[in-house]
Amino acid sequence: MADLLADRKTISYNNCMIQLFTTHLFGGIEIFILTGMAYDRYVAICKPLHYATIMNKQRCNTIIIACCTGGFIHSGSQFLLTIFLPFCGPNEIDHYFCDVNPLLKLACSDTHIIGLLVIANSGLVALVTFVVLMLSYFFILYTIRTYSAESRSKALSTCSSHVTVVVLFFAPVLFIYMRPATTFPEDKIFALFYTIIAPMFNPLIYTLRNMEMKNAMRKVWCHQIPPKQKLNFNYFCSWCHDSIRPHL
Repeated sequence: MADLLADRKTISYNNCMIQLFTTHLFGGIEIFILTGMAYDRYVAICKPLHYATIMNKQRCNTIIIACCTGGFIHSGSQFLLTIFLPFCGPNEIDHYFCDVNPLLKLACSDTHIIGLLVIANSGLVALVTFVVLMLSYFFILYTIRTYSAESRSKALSTCSSHVTVVVLFFAPVLFIYMRPATTFPEDKIFALFYTIIAPMFNPLIYTLRNMEMKNAMRKVWCHQIPPKQKLNFNYFCSWCHDSIRPHL
């Protein structure tokens, strides 16, 4: 993060390897956590009466440990594939952080086999988890088909934030890592989605789904309207107060 925030455009070899390892570590953990969240929503919607029994504290801890372990294995394999490459020529990468494909382009040896291993690692991890996510939502949609319109709307609203993050994260990841080890100028733009934009929107997307946060925002919005504008927004503020007043 220090190298990303610095004005200079150079990075040492050791810091580059650390950046590569940590980026894939946290990216891998996020991929597996998104998969675990899909399973959580599947249990909540498809087996609501058994939710407390299935998603107990021990199961949640197991899922978190599995996500961290999977991210570490993924990141460690990417690190080992890169650290032994010989670099003896150009030292400029067309990217804003150290990633595997830009570094393979600078290597002084044949990287065809390593490129295939990168696809087998990053590409298959992203593809398999994405398929699992799609299957979980297929079962959710299949289950709620017999629900009432209100229940279906509530169930889909519960999943909307998760689906948004999944699309922002997996679409660019699949584009970058499910192809041969080549680099395009557009890769930097796609990489922004899964390294910066999706994590940045995570708190916003998930927090705005919280009913207490919605009510607090309505209170703040109504109380901060200037007096002159309050005359024009009486109906809006009365709606706010009515919506947050507890119904007995």
